[in-house]
Formats: sequence, structure tokens, C-alpha cells
Amino acid sequence: MAGQPVLMLVDMVADRFIAGTPKRISREAPVLILRHDSDDLVPGGGANAVANVHALGGEPLCLGVIGDDSSGSELRELLTSRGIATDGLAVRTGYRTPTKVRILGGGRHAIKQQIVRYDIEDTVDLGAAEMEVFDQALAAWGGRARAAVLSDYGYGSVQPAMTAQLRGALAEGGRVLCDSRYRLGEFQGVDAATPNAEEAEALLGADLNGELDAAGKTLRQRLDCPTLLVTRGSSGMSLFVPEGVAHLPVHGTTQVADVTGAGDTVIGTFALATAAGATPIEAALLANYAGGIVVMKMGTATLDRTELAEAVSTNQALLESVSWARS
Repeated sequence: MAGQPVLMLVDMVADRFIAGTPKRISREAPVLILRHDSDDLVPGGGANAVANVHALGGEPLCLGVIGDDSSGSELRELLTSRGIATDGLAVRTGYRTPTKVRILGGGRHAIKQQIVRYDIEDTVDLGAAEMEVFDQALAAWGGRARAAVLSDYGYGSVQPAMTAQLRGALAEGGRVLCDSRYRLGEFQGVDAATPNAEEAEALLGADLNGELDAAGKTLRQRLDCPTLLVTRGSSGMSLFVPEGVAHLPVHGTTQVADVTGAGDTVIGTFALATAAGATPIEAALLANYAGGIVVMKMGTATLDRTELAEAVSTNQALLESVSWARS
């Protein structure tokens, strides 16, 4: 996986964590007053998928739109400082970079708990200026990557019509993978998709707790998608491919610390493994291990190759407990 380029068209999001120590109850209103401790911004949304590919040793080639605001500038500088190419990021004047602001409170030496969150949100309609940036980046990166990611959070940077363009920029035999929060059904014809259970149920129009295997087959056909990896929280993951169905038990404990960004870790790991030549079941297993690691970390987190390798080597029982049924 080391050094493998992955083409990524994503909705760029900034996750901001403002933490403080409880001071007293306000006299003005029944609210807690915090003494400010820290203010940290990290890549969120599709940018978190980019960060996960990089943390695992891959080379993310990202396309997206940011605003000319402070969040956009900080996010771009943060990616650049990590050595991530930002040539494919278009800056839209007046656009507010989607930013999820979490206010955390707790004792000075205790784990801070989320008190409230507010979102700064805009959507963007891709125009000629953005497409020119994308086209120039794709021309420079053309033929390098064997996997592409569409990370759609509904902010406008990721459009189904661009699937063919990304596929054309991949090396021969390259695969397009999709993670879409609200409109997975519009991304028909991708090579793989990684919805969570709620997203899969919204597309299916039914509960997955019934005939799961049949439901997965129906979803694959509806998406015209050969590989479907459904993340099911504490129930693990289910991989649906033409040859059959594999159910993967969760890695680690079901008592998680924070699920923020876990789906970004899954799509990033799955895509990077695919770029390295992994089969769907191999990529799914690695993504399953990775997801189990990051949900034990607070906030929007990534993992590195050492953590992933250690998880595989110390939990061989997971590999032995995979349930596989051929179609």
C-alpha cells in the first residue's frame, strides 16, 4: 500500500474542536461556562478520507472545492504541511468551507466530552473555474492511480456525472469506489460502494435486519455495482460480490469511544488496498480492522500502517470467524 496513488474527488470539510474546562454555571442563563483550553482544526468529511489514505502511506490525489475563508485556508495549509498535493483544490470566492464545530468540556486531566455542535454549511454549484482546476489536475495525474474515490457529503463538489471523467484518468483496469451520504442511488455503475446500514436501508427502502443476503444482492443490482461493502456498526461489515456474501465480525470491542469519521477510514483503507492489488475480501478485511481502530480514538482520527499491521497480527481470530456464503 505504501506509495500507491489514489485519485479522490471529495467534499472538503473542516472539523473544528474547541475544548474548555468547566468554570461555573452562568448567571445569565442555565448554561455551563468553560475556560478556553484549545482550538484545533482537522480534516473532516471527504478531507478525512484523504487524510486516512495519507496516514496509511498512500498518495492521495485530491480534487475538491474550498472557500476563501479561514477554514478553507487552514484546511489547505494543514494538508500541505502533511505533504498532500493540493493542486486539485479550487478556491471559490464567497463560499463558506463546510465546517463542523464541536464544543468540548471536561476536567483538565479528563477526556473532554462533546457538549454541542454547530455546522457552517454552504453548497457549491461547480462552474467553469472549478472544472478548469479539476481538468488541469487530472491531466497531470492521468494514468497514475489504480483506484479513485468519490466521497460525497452533499456539499456539491462530487457529482455523479464526473464518474466517467475520473474513470478515464485511472490506469487501465482502475476501479472507482463511492461513499455517498444522501444519494448513493445516483452513482450507478461504480465498481464498489461502502454505505453504512442507514444509507443502505434508505436506498433499499427496507430494513436490513431481515433477509440481509438477499437485500445486499438487490442493492448491488440496483447500483449496477459488482462490490458492495455495508458497514453495520457493532455487527461488523457485510461484503456482497458476485461470488457470494461475506460477513465480517467487528474488530475490537463494541464499546466504542467515538464513531466520528469512521466511514472515511473505511473508504480510504478499502481504496488504498484496492490500488495495491487487494481482492475485495482482502480490502474489506483491512477496512474492517482500520474502522475498529479509529472508533477507539476520540475525535476525527486516522491510523498508520503500524497500527493496522499490529491489529491484523494480534487478531487472527477475526479472519477465522468470517462467514462466507457462495451465491
